This record gives sequence, structure tokens and C-alpha cells, in this order.
Amino acid sequence: MTLIRTPADEAEARAVQDGLRARVVLDEPGPPPGTGLVTGVDVAYDDERDVVVAAAVVLDAATLGVVEESTAVGRVAFPYVPGLLAFREIPTVLAALESLRQGPGLVVCDGYGLAHPRRFGLASHLGVLTGLPVIGVAKNPFTFTYAPPGGRRGDGSPLVADDGAVVGRALRTRSGVKPVFVSVGHRVTLGNACAHTLALSPDFRLPETTRRADALCRRALREATTGG
Repeated sequence: MTLIRTPADEAEARAVQDGLRARVVLDEPGPPPGTGLVTGVDVAYDDERDVVVAAAVVLDAATLGVVEESTAVGRVAFPYVPGLLAFREIPTVLAALESLRQGPGLVVCDGYGLAHPRRFGLASHLGVLTGLPVIGVAKNPFTFTYAPPGGRRGDGSPLVADDGAVVGRALRTRSGVKPVFVSVGHRVTLGNACAHTLALSPDFRLPETTRRADALCRRALREATTGG
């Protein structure tokens, strides 16, 4: 398993982000939507016990059928600090991915990539460490602004930082339903990330990758903390 040293404090964590951010690849298109494998990752916490559980669910991108699942249980080793959440999650997420029997293909995080105050959210962090193409699909826009997209499925609008930089897209995955917030992590363009998000969301607001990883990590957390 890849060993990730936990930063000693916030200053060291930010220094690690600064060093890794320079390695993010933004000029590769990524795999075509609807082909190969796509893997959702998510985490669940029991803060009272300092337990974190990560789940990885591999889907066939064409059928959205489950190909493989894995979970990993770890200890929360870094405090809750906005903008530094990846350091709480990365070790256990990596363990879940590394226990898969086959390559995960594209990875979809329930979180952010470039749409992050330091332009280096979990999707970017995970992509740089693994070399995999990774995107972030979040439920909320974090600290960024956007104009409401059109009301139909597939409509989108730029997610904009205070300095005017476009860091992602508000994307309507269901007509008349609140959008999700897509950002590039590593080795995928924003347009392709949005196409993947739509392909993974045929029936619900959230991608099937996120829905299934969320359900699995919650179930695994119950089993880890209560014995069933």
C-alpha cells in the first residue's frame, strides 16, 4: 500500500498542496464517456471514534453495472480544516483503490478538484498521487459563484472564483433539479468531465458512482463501528 505521511500541522499541509499542485495535468482529454471502467470513491466518518471508512465502487461505464467494490477502514489522523480535507481522507481512499483487483479507470470524487480555494481539492490530490484521470462532482459550490444554468438536463454555467477564473461548471443533470458542481481533478478536460457526469447520471441528480460509493461506505462504517 502507498504510504502517505500525515502533515504535522496546517502549514506543512499547505506546503504539500503547493508542491503537488504543480504536477496537475490539465491538457489531457481523459477517457471517452461511456467506455471502459469508472470508479466512484467516497468516505464516511465516525468522529467520536476517529474512524474513517472509504469505499471504491467500479462500474462498467457503458451499462453502469457494478464490476467490483472495495472498502478500507482507517483512523482520522488530521484535524478538520476547510480546504485541507483531503489530508483526512487520502490515506484511506488510496487503500480502498489499491485493494481493487483491476485498474479503476476514471475516478469520480464526491468533492472538488480545481474548484477549491487553493486549486487543489481531493480530486486533484488523488489524481496526482495515483496518476489516474480524476474528476470532482460536488453537491455544493463551496466558495465560488455561478449564474443559474438553464433548467434542462445538460444545461450548465461557469463556476467562477473571486479573481474571475473559471474553476468548474454548474451542471444540470436532471431537468428542474438543483445542479451539481463539476471540476477537473487530473488528466481530464472540463468538457469531458461534464460529459462523464451526464453519462453517469441517467436517473438521479448525483452520478451512480457517487450514489453507490456513498451507500457502500456508510454500510461499511456501521459494520466497522457496531459490528454489523
